[in-house]
Amino acid sequence: MPSEALKHTQNTPRVLIVDDDAGQRSLLDSFLKSQGFDTAPVASGEEALEILRSQEFDMMISDVRMPGLSGLETLRRARKEYAVLPVLLVTAYADIREAVGAMRDGAVNYLAKPIDLDELLVTVQQATGITKPSPVKFSAGMQLPAHVVARSPLTQAVFHDASLIAPSDSRVLITGESGVGKEVLADVIHAWSARAAGPLIKVNCAAIPETLLESELFGHEKGAFTGAVAQRIGRFEVANGGSIFLDEIADMSPPLQAKLLRVTQEGRFNRVGSSSELQTNARILAATNRNLEEEVKAGRFREDLFYRLNVVELNLPALRERREDILPLAGSFIAEFTKGKARFSSSVADCLTRYAWPGNVRELRNAMERAALLSLGELIMPEHLPAKVRSAGESSPAAVPADAQLLGEIERQAIVQALRKHEFNRTETAKALGISRRALIYKLQRFRELGYEVDPVK
Repeated sequence: MPSEALKHTQNTPRVLIVDDDAGQRSLLDSFLKSQGFDTAPVASGEEALEILRSQEFDMMISDVRMPGLSGLETLRRARKEYAVLPVLLVTAYADIREAVGAMRDGAVNYLAKPIDLDELLVTVQQATGITKPSPVKFSAGMQLPAHVVARSPLTQAVFHDASLIAPSDSRVLITGESGVGKEVLADVIHAWSARAAGPLIKVNCAAIPETLLESELFGHEKGAFTGAVAQRIGRFEVANGGSIFLDEIADMSPPLQAKLLRVTQEGRFNRVGSSSELQTNARILAATNRNLEEEVKAGRFREDLFYRLNVVELNLPALRERREDILPLAGSFIAEFTKGKARFSSSVADCLTRYAWPGNVRELRNAMERAALLSLGELIMPEHLPAKVRSAGESSPAAVPADAQLLGEIERQAIVQALRKHEFNRTETAKALGISRRALIYKLQRFRELGYEVDPVK
């Protein structure tokens, strides 16, 4: 008879990972290993039940929708033999949540995709009896490139998550406003991955006409269409063994979305004008400045492709949310444009930190290039800045502390009200406030440190 408790006798908790998606398995496997857990990834419910009969585990994490045995059926069968084995279900489909709720007598919890790594870690630690997580540091060789600025706690948190995700082969969806630096984040993920020696191929889906984008991605045969005078190798073919960065993924047409879905599922595609299948194992890093969930609801983006691409989401906050990055970024750009000869006056620094930067890092870079030209590469003065940036620093310095205090209190009240309205669901609260979830968590932490109550009353 199988052991009732299935408790591992050693100090390292063992976690069984069940998911038919290789990228998701790889993500969970590498992340939990980085946190000190021993893992065993399998691709189906049938494999999970088989390995449970011969090995001991402290916990099982299972996807809900899988070919063959679903996650719910795997849970039911596992609970019959291993009644105390903690099981965490993972789902990408909102309609499954009610079913998961009905299974609470068997599952310790459920998480919705894309998985929040912080929530996952807390759930696994609680289920396996670990109460104090050990701090995670970048692995050997994982250091930010010199040109990447991450002074803000929000930016540091994003790159920290990237360091945990990079070693896996999981697909990554990078979100954020236009100009925040999504391509830079993709560069770092590739550089930190096991594919770093392979190519990183970049395609801006919004910059290529729809009629040519399919050929750009998948290639074409000679004579496939008017103007196809020679065979063309597509970007997915070139990216084999490396990564492909698909920027502005929301601009892809529905027919192309269907073909991209096939690549994400099977790694297979056809050149335009060819019936022969080609294979690629390129890792997909996608980016968008739109809300893909809203695009799915509006029927402009395929739901199945959204969940395939969104194995894990990294959201880069707007520059106005990470003001600690503004001056280091500005200094880096000025050094680039003037070869290190120029410096800022104190009033310029004030202007830069007060301005909201709606165009984010891209706008800041352009402003610094302008300033470098007008200053002739010497002292940067306010008159060298764009008028709207310059005017941001013209308010009375004496009024700033009181104004800042008032704005901070208004912000705190707005956040508390939104939390209560959404029953302290951080994801929904962040959406309602128009900020990233990571930014909300950081703000709540800051409010707690100041002695404010921002948690539900128990």
